[in-house]
Amino acid sequence: MPKGGWQEFSGADSLQRPAAAAEPTPKTQQMVRVQPTRGGKGGKTVTVIRGLELDSQGVKVLLKKLKTRIGSGGTARDGVIELQGDQVESALELLSQEGYRPKRAGG
Repeated sequence: MPKGGWQEFSGADSLQRPAAAAEPTPKTQQMVRVQPTRGGKGGKTVTVIRGLELDSQGVKVLLKKLKTRIGSGGTARDGVIELQGDQVESALELLSQEGYRPKRAGG
């Protein structure tokens, strides 16, 4: 062992990445929250959907379905979906049809 009790981190074992989660959480067990908010949007109401455990492609597909069904604009940032306007009831209905168990959060 080298002097000082330290070891090099360039060995083959230390360069291995940890294994990703084996299986994603089923849709029915995800904590999906749908909330209307106005914070930082210039007084405009925005519907925020949080808690979806999807990859970026899955978020894009779900966002497209939501925007088409609701008929308004929206975006996805950092795994959070934002829809223009107060679309909570419509979003809850569509997410339920997709197999999620969404809950209304906030006011």
